[in-house]
Amino acid sequence: MRFESPWTLLILLLIPAAMYWRSRVRGAAITFSSTEHAAQSGISLRQRFMALPAILRTCAMILLVIALARPQQGRERVRDVSKGVAIEMVVDRSGSMGAEMSFGRQRMNRLEVVKRVFNEFINGNGKDLRGRPDDLAGLVAFARFPETLCPLTLAHGALPQFLERVDLAKRKEEDGTAIGDALALAAARLKTAEEELARQAKGTRKPYDIKSKIVILLTDGQHNFGKRNPMEAAALAAEWGIKIYTVGVGGGDGESFVQTPFGQVPVAAAAPLDEDTLRAIASKTGGIYRRADDAESLRDVYKEIDALEKTEIESVKYLDYREWFPAFALLALLCLISEAVLSSTLLRRVP
Repeated sequence: MRFESPWTLLILLLIPAAMYWRSRVRGAAITFSSTEHAAQSGISLRQRFMALPAILRTCAMILLVIALARPQQGRERVRDVSKGVAIEMVVDRSGSMGAEMSFGRQRMNRLEVVKRVFNEFINGNGKDLRGRPDDLAGLVAFARFPETLCPLTLAHGALPQFLERVDLAKRKEEDGTAIGDALALAAARLKTAEEELARQAKGTRKPYDIKSKIVILLTDGQHNFGKRNPMEAAALAAEWGIKIYTVGVGGGDGESFVQTPFGQVPVAAAAPLDEDTLRAIASKTGGIYRRADDAESLRDVYKEIDALEKTEIESVKYLDYREWFPAFALLALLCLISEAVLSSTLLRRVP
């Protein structure tokens, strides 16, 4: 809570003086020879509340002075973000990612686990992953062909909606593993990130500064489609100063599911994980390769990346305030109305 005009509160010092002056002013009175017998009769309930109108009037004056000082409360915590890491998530959605994997005490397909843990990495899980609120995050999904599902953005609240759109390749003509093309697309998005941000920040005093650029590739198979092979894409990324962190998700075991007219039918997953290529990609660009066989080991990978790619927060401040002036003014009005009603009815003085 803060006051826009704090000096107005000095008026409160005048209220005790006004009350003292009013108590010294004598009103109309009737003279009696003795009030001894009247005092013996006791004090009625009405007499006990005779001071209430004066109390209400005083409260109204105090509330009006506070209202004039314009009390305000920070309504939105706004991060003044000007520097961070640009992160492109590259997710394999080929049919083999339908193999089951452990997520806590549940069993779900690898793609679903990858989506959930990535959301924890970006938005935090309240435990070991604190989130990346100051970093740009984008999403590229691929099977036989790659596509950008979410452009680089700081609006991480929309990320779960984009992740919902990532599903397994169900048709034979779209299934495959185009790792090279997916990495090349993600690297190209990162290469032009400054130009895009410059257009968005045109006219602002301080544009966003990209500290470093990284790609996080998650796949359970090996490259078998596309125009570019993975090492060509890695060479492009290295040339543009982009690190690639590669994560092998299971691979070669478990069951996947195929959609049939009779529902989903489990089939053995036979997608060998090409760990040698994933290691070579990471080594070429200065990244690391890790294997993740369940949700917990995948979180460990993200914790390691989190420690390697740190972001410094420049400042956090409140920019938007909620005005409490109307509330205090309304309470003062209610006090004045209550005083007027009581003074004219139940607590009326005669004369």
